[in-house]
Amino acid sequence: MKKSHSQNQHFKDAFPTHYWHKLDDGRIQCDLCPRFCKLREGQRGLCFVRANDNDQVVLTTWGRSSGFVVDPIEKKPLNHFLPGTPIFSFGTAGCNLACKFCQNWDISKSREMDTLMAEATPEMIADRAVQLGCRSVAYTYNDPVIFHEYAIDVAQACRERGIKNVAVTAGYVCPEPREEFYRYMDAVNVDLKAFNDDFYHKITGSHLSNVLETLQYIKQQTNVWLETTTLLIPDENDSEQEIHKMTQWLVEHLGRDVPMHFSAFHPEWKMMDKKATPPETIKRARRIAMDNGVRYAYVGNIHDKEGDSTWCHHCGALLIGRDWYQLSDWNLDSQGQCLACGTLCSGIFEHERGNWGARRQVVIF
Repeated sequence: MKKSHSQNQHFKDAFPTHYWHKLDDGRIQCDLCPRFCKLREGQRGLCFVRANDNDQVVLTTWGRSSGFVVDPIEKKPLNHFLPGTPIFSFGTAGCNLACKFCQNWDISKSREMDTLMAEATPEMIADRAVQLGCRSVAYTYNDPVIFHEYAIDVAQACRERGIKNVAVTAGYVCPEPREEFYRYMDAVNVDLKAFNDDFYHKITGSHLSNVLETLQYIKQQTNVWLETTTLLIPDENDSEQEIHKMTQWLVEHLGRDVPMHFSAFHPEWKMMDKKATPPETIKRARRIAMDNGVRYAYVGNIHDKEGDSTWCHHCGALLIGRDWYQLSDWNLDSQGQCLACGTLCSGIFEHERGNWGARRQVVIF
């Protein structure tokens, strides 16, 4: 797929897309996500990066990024996919959700094209990932759903070079583009923001049902490795009742082996009036998940070696020791089995752990 330029100078770097249709009133409806933005000529969708240009929906950010960074893969977070390895990470501007608590609001809520000063073709990204020793590339920081075409082009270039592809997403996408997107992904962390539709509607401007459909699609109809993350916000989505319902649903519909991450909220964006999540709330959520049958439950944004580490669900032995993003113990054999009892630990593991550690490396093209 090659880059194509629009005739409209307002969107001179636009890339044609195909998930849209014309309405009887002359507008164009974007069919990428369940928001279904209806756009007149020159209008952008809520995501900011998709627009009506000459009676078609175009992507205005193909080849442009808010920056490129090499991260530890545990930062995505993914704890059962190539542990300890470096992952080449990037995003664009904008988002198709309107989360009042957004932790990356300077990127996802940006309405300035100056946010996208870094430029790279798919081939450049794949080549640089290989040069830096990255085992995978992450589409992250904002939701890759909205830069669908760019992400897929990069993913194709990466696969040709043996690089895995990782999506970090809220899962708010329509069925047809979802199917296309996940044909090119190898792992995903889905941000399950809460387990009540009132929260989704009032605080994120979206709906829970669409996200649950995405989770079930990934687990039941693809071979993509799946983990989930929930940011617990005091008095919003952190009640024991809601965490019980969420974890029970996940076990019933996704199985016991999908790792769950519970992260602490810190005041950001339009929720500065909220207090940070107490560490005990995060630890309690992990205990509830495990009591409900989740085999791998983790904490995030708090310091807790036990909650960071991976334990054998059969004998309780320490399998992968973690302190934040730094790996210590490694007690898995080459097949991903517990050295103490031989029980298989679910995940995608290599013969030995990676040694990237907690480093963060900015990449400039």
